[in-house]
Amino acid sequence: MKTLGVALAAGAGVRFGGPKAPFNYQGIRLVDRAVANLRLGGCQSVVVVLGAWIGEVPDADETLINPNWEKGISSSLRVAIEYAIDSVYERICLTLVDLPGLTPAAFTRVLASERGLATATYSGAPTHPVVITREHWRPLLNSLSGDKGARNYLRNQGGLVDEIAIDDLAVGDDLDFQPT
Repeated sequence: MKTLGVALAAGAGVRFGGPKAPFNYQGIRLVDRAVANLRLGGCQSVVVVLGAWIGEVPDADETLINPNWEKGISSSLRVAIEYAIDSVYERICLTLVDLPGLTPAAFTRVLASERGLATATYSGAPTHPVVITREHWRPLLNSLSGDKGARNYLRNQGGLVDEIAIDDLAVGDDLDFQPT
């Protein structure tokens, strides 16, 4: 199934002290790490949604600009889905830029799901990556609001969501504060 990888990287990183996308973590910018994970994990193409920080992301196929990034993650997800609707892709694989403990193997495992909705779990809690097939894009768009991404939509789908443990392949902690 043809998959578009999407790295959501538009936030201002208020608690972090600035946008996270360009932050160099263990020798690689967070945005570049997210793009590499998506690509090496099995996505045929990768886009990045930027906003508070706008810069070059050489390994992304395209950068999308979210002019409403201040409104939260739902606005970035909206930009990505609207882009995907007019594409040849059958599903999207979402990740956040501030999850440096994810690995390509974690993406590969979640992408192996044959369901229309799949989410990774870490320590039993839903996390990224998240895979959403085309038939869910418009209903998801209609459900988006505020600083919440797909979480509420996925929660309302109940047993339709394939929850896939990645504890053995990745660390699910997000980077909310700059490492000291």
